[in-house]
Amino acid sequence: MNDLARAWDEAAEGYEAYFVPRFAPWVRTAADALAPLPDGPILVPCCGTLPELDALTEHFPGREITGIDLSAGMVRLAQARAAGNPLVTAVEGDAATLDPRWTGRCAAVVSVFGLQQLPEPDVALAAWAAALRPGGRLSVVYWPGAIETEGPFAVMREALRPRVTPSDRSWEDRLVPALSEVELERDEFVTHPMTHPDAETVFEAYTRSGPLRPLVTARGEQFAQELREEFLRLAPAGEWTHRPGARLLVARR
Repeated sequence: MNDLARAWDEAAEGYEAYFVPRFAPWVRTAADALAPLPDGPILVPCCGTLPELDALTEHFPGREITGIDLSAGMVRLAQARAAGNPLVTAVEGDAATLDPRWTGRCAAVVSVFGLQQLPEPDVALAAWAAALRPGGRLSVVYWPGAIETEGPFAVMREALRPRVTPSDRSWEDRLVPALSEVELERDEFVTHPMTHPDAETVFEAYTRSGPLRPLVTARGEQFAQELREEFLRLAPAGEWTHRPGARLLVARR
């Protein structure tokens, strides 16, 4: 099994419980950006537990909706969320390389916080745009390299700096060129408030049920403990509220 998929399998229930409610405002932002749409299905690559479902069915009732995710654990929770709606399907698969059957077929492609996890995000974005039918819309929200200058994400970045080689973020500059076959309508940063009970809670969520799960799994408990100590040293005491900024890309074919 792919190590990334395995890590997200293990994190799925914690992710659903902790991060899905906190990410909900960005999910709503992505869904709100889609209207109006032509006829056709809606595709949700990197769907995770499919938190987009409520907003999509509210805005676009009667649509076929398909979520794709590499993690079987995430797909299981997505299927549970969609239970009882015969128009909604969640499948295990590689969202970075879409099946050719989607090409030119979709009324919309929407993805929230999955793009930055893919090996070649710009290539994936071009493939998602290619899935649109004429008039179809793409709405993608992802975490950029600079999410915030203070807050848990910034503190974690500082704690990781001496321990982990920074990832190559040059792909961010290739995202707009990757959308050359469609019309880019919006490219902006969207912030919403997010609150955590305390630094210890957010650290546990980040490393056990969030994006650092694969790294902590690979490096082991000693690494996790050293990282925890540094994170807590840098973090404020008590309840922690911040306003991270995600990048929103909206395009139309």
